Amino acid sequence: MKDLVEKLKNLGLNSYEAKVYIALLKKYPATGYEISQSADIPQSRAYDALKSLVNEKLAFTSDEKPQKYTPVSPKELTQRYKRKMNSTLEYLEKKLPNVKENYSEPIYAIAGYENNINKLKEIIKNTKNSIYIEIWNEDFKLLENTLREAYDNGVDIKIVGFNTIKTNFGMVYNHDGAKEIENALGSRAIFIVSDNIEGLFGKIESDIIWTKNEHIILLLKEFIVHDMYLLDVEENFPEQLKYFYGTGLRRLKEKILTNDSPYNIH
Repeated sequence: MKDLVEKLKNLGLNSYEAKVYIALLKKYPATGYEISQSADIPQSRAYDALKSLVNEKLAFTSDEKPQKYTPVSPKELTQRYKRKMNSTLEYLEKKLPNVKENYSEPIYAIAGYENNINKLKEIIKNTKNSIYIEIWNEDFKLLENTLREAYDNGVDIKIVGFNTIKTNFGMVYNHDGAKEIENALGSRAIFIVSDNIEGLFGKIESDIIWTKNEHIILLLKEFIVHDMYLLDVEENFPEQLKYFYGTGLRRLKEKILTNDSPYNIH
């Protein structure tokens, strides 16, 4: 009973209206006095609620004396609110973007390791098509089951893994130098793009950034994809790269990175 009242209130009914509607379903047609007794509310409140339900066409009255009330069916009530909600949402989808010209998605900061992991799980669960992610093995273990469920549901998953991630789903590129990168950043990092519309990045042990800003998503996706490009080339042409650039791509890094770079590894 209490749960039904709360759900009806979510539709916009107040608590008296919700209790009266439920009381009507139990016994109808019924007088205002009978309804107030069944709903266990003051008679004046019952009549106020009945008047409101009649005005909203959620209940009907008879011509007899004393007046009796009959509710619309639960199916009619739910379908009516579905139509009303769908109409409202369609209107808002059309009109809200015009309130502010050149609207851009905001950027949100999230703090705390547990909060960060929970947000990652939420993103993964909501993904429909693809996930690109760079992640340390310690954190991957906490997300592995969620990622596997997404993969089993048809989501394409591509991973850049640090500390040698081993899994039997998705495409995995393992990245050397995890400890050096962690020391340089002062934390393990996380980068993820979901369906090319949602992303998250930052220091997973402390602060991360979550956004749907299309410009940041584009940069984040490019960052992950180019890491994958390079890792794939390194895997397939190790001797050639060593010949041209030296061990660990030393000459390439010297060519591109400045002296004040925080670390000299990709």
